[in-house]
Amino acid sequence: METVQVVGVHGIGQSKTSGQQLTVDWTRALQRGIDSLPRSASCKPSLRVPHWTALLARGTDRLGPEDDPFDDSVPMDPAEEDFVAEAFADLVRPEDVAFAETQPLGTLGPPKMWSPRLTRLAMAYDRRYPGGGVQFLVRRLREVRYYLTEPTLAVEVRTFVQDGFTQDTGVVIGHSLGSVIAYDLLRRKELGAVGTPGSGLHTLVTCGSPMGIPAVRRLMGITDGTLLQLDPPIRWVNVYDPDDFITGGVGLAAVARGLTEAPVNNGIGDPHSALRYLRSVPVARAVVGDRP
Repeated sequence: METVQVVGVHGIGQSKTSGQQLTVDWTRALQRGIDSLPRSASCKPSLRVPHWTALLARGTDRLGPEDDPFDDSVPMDPAEEDFVAEAFADLVRPEDVAFAETQPLGTLGPPKMWSPRLTRLAMAYDRRYPGGGVQFLVRRLREVRYYLTEPTLAVEVRTFVQDGFTQDTGVVIGHSLGSVIAYDLLRRKELGAVGTPGSGLHTLVTCGSPMGIPAVRRLMGITDGTLLQLDPPIRWVNVYDPDDFITGGVGLAAVARGLTEAPVNNGIGDPHSALRYLRSVPVARAVVGDRP
């Protein structure tokens, strides 16, 4: 049986778990997807998921509810709010903005500390993706921004993740903000040098990636109109759910070159779930080397 060495780069909101538990959960979900393939018996993933979230805790060893810098109770500074509003503006539809303008500001029930500008944009996005996901998205956007605007922290995160690679690692899977981190490692050429960890890498799989949001790409230093791309021979597969409110329901095909893309249906409840993405057929096929 062939063993495929995989590194997983987890996304946002993983402060209450551990690398060990993430590795167990991700391995189980990925194996479920592989088992559904005709050639499942010939491939087994060996997965490592470095738990980088603790690095976001400002001066603490672990990020918990009492010290979460992105909690609703922690006010946004002006730069944070500008970024979140810019991201919402990229995602909302004109008809939803028009509708939100006619509603009382208290309709959505967001934190009272949000400005009217942000509240209106959040109401517009909530009309497109109802069900309480807006506040979740705001917290996640704040965390994305924190990674992208703290260069020292970003280097620490990438270094920590890089330590999970060996020369035999063939696949890296990035979920949510983890897709940004994985892409960063590759575009900055911090992986892949001959004889170093990651030198055997041949496939990047991104799931539920926020890189489809223009505001996120701009904060990555990627100007409008510039396509995302990786140097060969890295194969890039992106998997997205059209109902994933973190991504705006769009993939990356329109903003990336040389990308293979596959939509999935993660069901109701949490279409952004890492485990639902991991057990999907397109992810399984990408890991075993088949076309999604």
